[in-house]
Amino acid sequence: MTDQSDEYRVTVADRERHASDPARELALDCVTAGIEAAHPERVVADALSLDDGVLTVTAVDGTSTTRDLATYDRVLVVGAGNAAGHFAAAVERLLGDRIDSGAVVTDDPVETDRVAVLPGDHPTPSEAGVESAKQVREVAADAGESDLVLALLTGGGSALLAAPAEGIGLGDLRETTDALLASGATISEINAVRKHCSAVKGGRLARAAGPADVLGLAVSDVTGDDPAVIASGPVSPDPTTYADALGVLDRYGIDAPTAVADRLERGAAGEVAETPKPGDPAFDGVDFRVVASARTALDAAREVAAERGYEPLVLSSRGRGEALEAAKTHAAVAEECRASGEPAEPPAVLLSAGEVTVALGEDPGEGGPNQEFALSAAVELDAAGDDGEGVAVASVDTDGIDGATDAAGALVDDRLVGDDADGGGGAERPLDRETAADALAAHDAYPALDGAGALLRTGPTGTNVNDLRAIVVAEGDARSDGGDARSEGRGVRSGDPDASSEETK
Repeated sequence: MTDQSDEYRVTVADRERHASDPARELALDCVTAGIEAAHPERVVADALSLDDGVLTVTAVDGTSTTRDLATYDRVLVVGAGNAAGHFAAAVERLLGDRIDSGAVVTDDPVETDRVAVLPGDHPTPSEAGVESAKQVREVAADAGESDLVLALLTGGGSALLAAPAEGIGLGDLRETTDALLASGATISEINAVRKHCSAVKGGRLARAAGPADVLGLAVSDVTGDDPAVIASGPVSPDPTTYADALGVLDRYGIDAPTAVADRLERGAAGEVAETPKPGDPAFDGVDFRVVASARTALDAAREVAAERGYEPLVLSSRGRGEALEAAKTHAAVAEECRASGEPAEPPAVLLSAGEVTVALGEDPGEGGPNQEFALSAAVELDAAGDDGEGVAVASVDTDGIDGATDAAGALVDDRLVGDDADGGGGAERPLDRETAADALAAHDAYPALDGAGALLRTGPTGTNVNDLRAIVVAEGDARSDGGDARSEGRGVRSGDPDASSEETK
């Protein structure tokens, strides 16, 4: 893998305290390595190259495409997402003055020379995002038939590229977004609604850019890497319909604002134009490549585990469903490894990615899907007795923001929950079982995990490839003997002892 400077390392607050034994240290190192591998600086270095004015892009599926930049009058950049600023900066460093201008909207700004990095908010759209989205659309609409538009899309782009359709106000969009996020709907379902309430999503940005050539480049946070779902598919054909969007609202019992419901109903009746579909001439000059995804993070995490002498096993890059239930399944697999050596013989690391969700009730507490996953896993490991011993679980949102909290996720182990807790965070088991169960029932994992010192805080990471989980199943005596399964080679990122002081600053 390509090395990268300290500037792009993940900084974990209180790292030394979290990495208090070999299993916990490795779980932390796996998830931080995965995040770092998906940072746009590294992604651009690995997936894009420029040779004598010819841009070559190699996607995660191994396919590649080239563009001779000399054949275009102008190269313009548009984009949106948590990592769009970092993505634009990295592309700028590669292409230099071959970029004429551009605009991207993000909630993690960086300095750039040629591409305007504009403000927005996530996960709920804001007025700043609306104004920024207008500028992004103006750049696309200004493109001519002899221009190339590079569309840089990353996770979070749906909320950040906020361009309400005619008749829908920002307040309507915010209320609808909040209801969808709280409903437990999948990202595909949420984005079906978003696309039909937007002036740029669902292929409409590609239509605005025509007849220019458009090359979409994505750091995907979507399970399965569907271009129509990533950032709600602003430059991709939309297979969903107004009727599909209405079906989502009905399925999850969402009482949408009148302006939203009216638009969707009129669209389903054929009174409002649909989003452009596959085969629409708007996509004649459009190509789309996913240059980083959950697999990027999983591959890096797997490499770290193998370097330490642990058997890595990727369970899936497409994890989904309720966080609480998904954690039970992951914990059960870890217990099976401990009990029978199947599907992996300890010392082993179970890895997964994807997007788990939480269906919030009437009065939810504070937390996020990864925090709920971690707390649920800790409860299961406690209940498993000896079969849960020596297991550490790290679960994070790779953008560094789990839910609407200041934590990326959490790091727990089999000792977090039990009967001998004192509730003060200083006991061998900081959380008693009743407190943990109550927190899960109320979707209030944040205060429970915070009090137990289990939350992982990284701040914005500069990327977003969705959730990443590492479950370390240590050998039976790993805690007492210092973890001989670790190899001499500790990797070049978070596992490097020389890097520890940097990561705790």
